[in-house]
Amino acid sequence: MSLYQLEREGEVEELKSVLRTSDNSDLKARAAGILGDFDEETVMGHDVVTPLVDLAQSADDDDVTAAAIDALNQRGTAAIEELIADMAGLDLGEEQQADWAKAKAFSKALSADVPELRMAAANALGELGKTDVLPELLEALDDSAPRVRARVARACGRLEDARATDALVDRLSDPRAEVRREAAEALGAIGNRQALTALLEMFEDERAPIRRIAVGAMGNFGNARPVKGLVGALGDDDASVRRTAVYSIIELLSNVPTDQSHEIRETVVEQLNRTDDQSVLVPMIDILEESTQNRQRRNTAWLLGRVADQESAGYGRIVEALIGTLEDDDQMTAQFASTSLVEIGGQQVESRLLDVLDDTDYAEDVRAQAVFTLGKVGGERTRKRLDDLIDQTESEQLRKKAFSAISKLGGRGAQ
Repeated sequence: MSLYQLEREGEVEELKSVLRTSDNSDLKARAAGILGDFDEETVMGHDVVTPLVDLAQSADDDDVTAAAIDALNQRGTAAIEELIADMAGLDLGEEQQADWAKAKAFSKALSADVPELRMAAANALGELGKTDVLPELLEALDDSAPRVRARVARACGRLEDARATDALVDRLSDPRAEVRREAAEALGAIGNRQALTALLEMFEDERAPIRRIAVGAMGNFGNARPVKGLVGALGDDDASVRRTAVYSIIELLSNVPTDQSHEIRETVVEQLNRTDDQSVLVPMIDILEESTQNRQRRNTAWLLGRVADQESAGYGRIVEALIGTLEDDDQMTAQFASTSLVEIGGQQVESRLLDVLDDTDYAEDVRAQAVFTLGKVGGERTRKRLDDLIDQTESEQLRKKAFSAISKLGGRGAQ
């Protein structure tokens, strides 16, 4: 049976047999990759970590070793921990093996011969979160392999230790884009003034990709420091930089402390309303249509109502995105979408809300939210439709919402 068939049918034990018995290095590497990619349901009841650990340490071929390590990395931090612990003689089953012992073993693996193992060790150190290993990570930022430098920079960002700032700033001029990007992201996560200054300097670069990296990293800040810079980036000559600035603004609104959010929101709204570039609305619509992150969607739903209107380019798509968001599982996100529909207004908003009301495929809560919103944006046709709803519906929730909404429109039978 071919590896493709084994993968398609989820034959875990057969693939493990390939690791043990095959003399073909390419087959062993591919089998390892498949085991690393399998979801948890497929491997349930099978030990795939142990044979991968054995292969990573016994293979005579560097490509096979690398494939085994990559597969363990795919299986998660615990799998990599098992490999490195086995190499270091640690027993992870013993409670007395403290995190510091793991950190020491991972730090040692940063100097392993195989780049994939150095990458995996950096990942594990970032996940472990022990800042004691920062000196070893900073040394590894000079690794000869750009993939390793990138992973080490990412690990430094996860530690969020300001002591890494200088070394990460140096990596902003790395010859490889992936390293520059990870260093910038890490500086954003650290979020101190030195990091901000370094990223702002990248805004002056004549190359749009460099500016985009810096703008993208600023969304990682957990404070208000980058707001002014991001607002300035909304006027960048490059459209991709402007779009990235919008994404970062939304991310920043999701990250900042609650006590700072109101002031930041007002600043963002004021500055967005000053720009004549309607393209900044497109990333917001994309977030509503594609993102699964509640905080991002919530902030975007709120913001659209403050920066879009009936004259906005893409008005129809904006309305559709907000209508779709009324179904959001997160109640606050759905409420913000309702509020923004009211702020934007227009006949299309009323028409689409009436469509939702009339469509019984929508959940009752969603139809009730549409009724509530219609009470604030509707006209005569809405009043008549709600009049009919009160008489016809068997839903007490819809009836109550309709009475409340119609009272705002002049009451039943109003002329």
